Amino acid sequence: MVVPWRLIGALALVLIGAGSAWQFQDGRYGKQLAEQGRLHAETLDQLTQAAATAQQADQDKHLALEQRLSASDQTHYKELTDAQTNQARLRDRLATSDLRLSVLLDAADSAGGCSVPAGTQAGGVVHGGARARLDPAHAQRIVAITGEGDRGLIALQACQDYLRNLQH
Repeated sequence: MVVPWRLIGALALVLIGAGSAWQFQDGRYGKQLAEQGRLHAETLDQLTQAAATAQQADQDKHLALEQRLSASDQTHYKELTDAQTNQARLRDRLATSDLRLSVLLDAADSAGGCSVPAGTQAGGVVHGGARARLDPAHAQRIVAITGEGDRGLIALQACQDYLRNLQH
């Protein structure tokens, strides 16, 4: 049997060439994969830093909003307590007859058919027309109604300020 040395030599050369090409490609692809991995890691790091920065900015905004809302709540609470204190003083002055409420009478209105005596003013000068003094119980009810209105307006302003703060 004759051994075809040429065929074996050619086959050996092909195998050596394929192995060399394989190692060359392996080295080249290995470098490309390593570079791609490094770029991917850098991109992930940048994304992580951007997310942390955005989260910190959101936390800062939230803290600023909480501070604005707290300041607004304190302002409205002070306004409410001041209004309640003023109303309590007015009620006390009405109860002790230190203060009297009166209404201005329309001199041109004669349709009522009854005359209301004008209140007397001790030591004071009243500008305008005739006035009639209100019964203290009615005056107390009027003060209570205006107090409820004041509290309602303060609550409405607090709600509006809350919504304004949320929009900013």
